[in-house]
Amino acid sequence: MANTFTQVYIQIVFTVKGRQNLIHKKWKDELYKYICGIVNAKQQKVYAIGGVADHIHILVSIKPNISISELVRSIKANSSKWINEKGLVLGKFQWQGGFGAFSYAQSQLDTVIKYINNQEKHHKVKTFKDEYTEFLEKFEIDYDEKYLFKFIE
Repeated sequence: MANTFTQVYIQIVFTVKGRQNLIHKKWKDELYKYICGIVNAKQQKVYAIGGVADHIHILVSIKPNISISELVRSIKANSSKWINEKGLVLGKFQWQGGFGAFSYAQSQLDTVIKYINNQEKHHKVKTFKDEYTEFLEKFEIDYDEKYLFKFIE
């Protein structure tokens, strides 16, 4: 797109279906590399990717040639297919429906990258439900709890 200039940074958050702890430490780095490849193939850029056994966070810059929903749909479809083809879990792996997407300014990137890179440490003291609802409240997003991810207490 000639004469189109953008700078949009989005943190995407989504979970394993049923919030099962299926993302294992022994292969999560390989999964993250695969997801980076999906994003790169869509001509977008990953700044950070991290998470724990039941969910992931991805910080991307997104160009106007793709919608956030289209990018997330591609990430989820291709990564779940990859996990299933490699037989990394017993049964069928699926991501839960929906996602969170939160925008940031360039001046906030270092803080967001550190946050994503420290997910394991972070979740030793905070549940995913608390983390996610804090995002929704911080970004002043109206929500109905019945439409949130299925949370395991």
